[in-house]
Amino acid sequence: MHEHVFVHAQVKGNVAELGIATESARLGLAVLKPLTEQEPYDLVLGIGGKLFRVQCKWGQLKGDVIHVRLRSSYHSPTRGYVTSAYDESEIDALAIYCGELSRAYLVPVARIAGLGMFSLRLTAARNKQRASLNWAADYEFPGAVAQLEERVAGSDEVRGSSPLSSTREGLEVAGSPEEVGAHQFRNRFGFYLERAAGGTEILVLRRGRPLARLVSADLNPAAPAADV
Repeated sequence: MHEHVFVHAQVKGNVAELGIATESARLGLAVLKPLTEQEPYDLVLGIGGKLFRVQCKWGQLKGDVIHVRLRSSYHSPTRGYVTSAYDESEIDALAIYCGELSRAYLVPVARIAGLGMFSLRLTAARNKQRASLNWAADYEFPGAVAQLEERVAGSDEVRGSSPLSSTREGLEVAGSPEEVGAHQFRNRFGFYLERAAGGTEILVLRRGRPLARLVSADLNPAAPAADV
């Protein structure tokens, strides 16, 4: 029974990795595979002229939410069962593949560091909760990659550093305005308009620099009618 569960999980892991590699290749990204097995990342992706260590995970769809198990455990003869989670010293991003939807998502390590579980919501919660939710649409692979390319193009980082692991050069980090690249913003204007109307501040970037700000009129009545 345990062996069957392990094999099934291993198959899902392989499918997730292949799905993410295929999606990356479709976008014209360089896809590299480590030769050694002990690395905490599964793939290295070339995005905007920089290399990013990416851990690939299978996302389990339950209702309107994609769930991802992050924490791993092993048994140590001296320490008993030891659990571990990912941090910024090990990977630059988490890539999630949902087999039921045949879609991939890219999440910055700063968003999942230290967590045991991570979830992406496809639709609004029934209780209308908005705070602390991770919207799947914000991390869809093509848009996330385009956003990251814009940030890398506009960054002045020192060679060898990891832009995806920082709050300025990474994707959205909890507690800050929701940042989106100008290209993605144009393509999904209606979506971000609804997000702003719900109370989320949207900061539009072009080549990594602020271009425009979109906020709810109810939350900022003294502001001009539109910032964009």
